[in-house]
Amino acid sequence: MTALRPVAADAQDERPFAIVDKRAATLSVYAADGRLVGRAPVLLGLTPGDAEPSSARGKAPSALTAHERVTPSGRFEAQPGRNLSGERIVWFDYEANLAIHRLRPAPAHQRRPERLVSANLQDRRITLGCVVVDSTFFDQVVLPTLGAGSSLVYILPERAPLVASAGGAPHAAAP
Repeated sequence: MTALRPVAADAQDERPFAIVDKRAATLSVYAADGRLVGRAPVLLGLTPGDAEPSSARGKAPSALTAHERVTPSGRFEAQPGRNLSGERIVWFDYEANLAIHRLRPAPAHQRRPERLVSANLQDRRITLGCVVVDSTFFDQVVLPTLGAGSSLVYILPERAPLVASAGGAPHAAAP
């Protein structure tokens, strides 16, 4: 499989897409016509940030340190696929082992099901960098929309600097 990396925008793109809002810890999935199919809370990378640390590149997921567990920002070409266990997932950065996938069983002390529904957004920081959703949402929304072929995943930055516009009002700088 070819590496899936951030790509430039194409105004004529007619693929389904998803938007990950890291500040709100949500995933919104849209049909190719722009219709919202569903929105759900997500688990994200343990460490806030907008770029994969260079030290993480090429490491096995189990070898990542806490500061390397980042969900990167950007526009990604996504493809459905399977992980090493054969589970269906949607790759958004194959080279970095990053995907959208369902909540999996984990050690009880991680409390992932409770974290996923927590109103405290810091509770939703636990993954290696993947975007993790409830199994039902994955099966009913993500797979039918993004799992049928090529799609786009936009991951919004969470640390973009604020700059003043011409009118003096602050807004997020372009990533």
